Amino acid sequence: MDATSIKTMIDETVSGEVFAIWFLAGAALVFWMQAGFAMVEAGFTRAKNTGNIIMKNLMDFCIGTVVFIAIGFSLLMGEDLFGFIGKPGFDLFTSYENFDFSSFVFNLVFCATTATIVSGAMAERTKFLSYCIYSAIISALIYPIEAHWIWGGGWLAGLGFHDFAGSCAIHMVGGISALIGAKILGPRIGKFKKDENGKVVKVNAFPGHNITIGALGVFILWVGWYGFNGAAATSKEQLASIFLTTTIAPSIATVVTMIFTWIRYKKPDVSMCLNASLAGLVGITAGCDVTDAFGAIAIGVVSGLLVVFGVWFLDYVLHIDDPVGAVAVHCLNGIWGTLAVGLFATSSAPGYAIANASGETIEGLFYGGGFELLGLQSLGFVTVAGWTAVTITIAFFIIKAIVGLRVSREEEITGLDATEHGLPSAYAGFAMLPDYVEEDGAPIVTGDASVDEAIKVAVAEGSKPVAVTGDVPEAEAVPVKKMPVFSDDGHKYTKIEIICKEARFEALKNAMMELGITGMTVSHVLGCGVQKGKPEFYRGVQIEANLLPKIQVDIVVSKVPVRSVIDTAKKVLYTGHIGDGKIFVYDVENVVKVRTGEEGFDALQDVE
Repeated sequence: MDATSIKTMIDETVSGEVFAIWFLAGAALVFWMQAGFAMVEAGFTRAKNTGNIIMKNLMDFCIGTVVFIAIGFSLLMGEDLFGFIGKPGFDLFTSYENFDFSSFVFNLVFCATTATIVSGAMAERTKFLSYCIYSAIISALIYPIEAHWIWGGGWLAGLGFHDFAGSCAIHMVGGISALIGAKILGPRIGKFKKDENGKVVKVNAFPGHNITIGALGVFILWVGWYGFNGAAATSKEQLASIFLTTTIAPSIATVVTMIFTWIRYKKPDVSMCLNASLAGLVGITAGCDVTDAFGAIAIGVVSGLLVVFGVWFLDYVLHIDDPVGAVAVHCLNGIWGTLAVGLFATSSAPGYAIANASGETIEGLFYGGGFELLGLQSLGFVTVAGWTAVTITIAFFIIKAIVGLRVSREEEITGLDATEHGLPSAYAGFAMLPDYVEEDGAPIVTGDASVDEAIKVAVAEGSKPVAVTGDVPEAEAVPVKKMPVFSDDGHKYTKIEIICKEARFEALKNAMMELGITGMTVSHVLGCGVQKGKPEFYRGVQIEANLLPKIQVDIVVSKVPVRSVIDTAKKVLYTGHIGDGKIFVYDVENVVKVRTGEEGFDALQDVE
């Protein structure tokens, strides 16, 4: 053996070892994506369900591991039986010394991803027990069998169907399961308002409680996707090409969505752009190894438009409530990514190996390959989609009949953290505002007739009510005459409450001190309001009201003229823009200084 042959053998050995290690490192990156899914789902939903969502994403992997050991792995990677399933077995226990450890770990983390996708579309109203059951079914049966057709030596692989990293086998399957589950489960309370005939007349927006966490989840997923798509690469050239296409497609998709929402809704939609990044990643997943830069750009453009259309279509046409956009991201773009291989696959990509049943290399339609590959991709999409739709529908209806799918109305309103897990809040130490919800547009029923009547009136007027009740009938009530309030010492005390922007507080404080007011109470509050003629949108749905951080300043005066305080505050706070603030003036009966016991005028002498 000459020196050249020895060097070649050494290079091949080293390369094989390096990529074997990278294979497992890629599996670890895919596992890390569970954190990304958890953050996206938690951030895009309401705070009262955060603990439940974290628990579900944790149990996806843990329950998935249990059932994958028991049956899932052998159905996926076992000896092929009739091109349909792998032969069930327990080689993990009976032949551990010869077991393919890497293959098990790699396929396990992909399996867990499929179940996680379903969680987002069914969030905020699903029983935790039911979730655990259908997650186990997906990991044990639904995913392993169809994945065997594609990756385990099954009939689709034999025909030449190509899905390198799972646009079809993982994302489309998870997305279809999410679509069917959300449909059977029904929308969250208050998502859709219906008329007396049951027709949906309005779609309500439920903004996510923490877009920062949602964005963190997207970045985690994007990093993990380099392992998701690249772990199975077998050469540095192929790996580099996969990294390139995995970067281009989501970037293009996000820019397209930003421009589209900017034009359509007058402002670029943050949450939709985050979804678009994931949509581009899903779209490129099937063909990340066989497309070039042009193909990745084209896939990204369509993904960016498709995710916006999908969110709108579910809300306004199908009336299916998907809190995080899982169907638009994973189902629609999983289908698109699967079919895109038949359009953009090119033999110029490093390591290209798509061949039909006869062993002939075939390429995408736009690269001179004709319709053969597109036909194979379409066949794979239809059969896998059919298998998934039938099996998951049966699973959901069985679960619904035995243990039920949906929590009670009271549990949903309270929040699943408290009712399903005994967790008062996932944010200990933070006060979360309660949700004002409606049952298909109808006012909440509290059981108190007077309060319920106030709520009905407020809903009819389009406002959120504050019900005030008393014991005296309205007909017997005494008209109130506004009179100035004076204390026993003859002085008049007035409380001035100023609501302003946080950025203007320092200027307001300094101006008040120049007036001689040195004491004030300052609070951070949330203000709610919508300016007429200036609608805001969240994921394409008009928002009824925004809660914005404000500063509330309370001042009590006697010596300082009230009009001077008002005029000074108006001058300091005025910008001419929406949200400058409001000033409220109240009469005060008395003032007591706790430390000294002084009352009235004397109690104010050190603050004005």
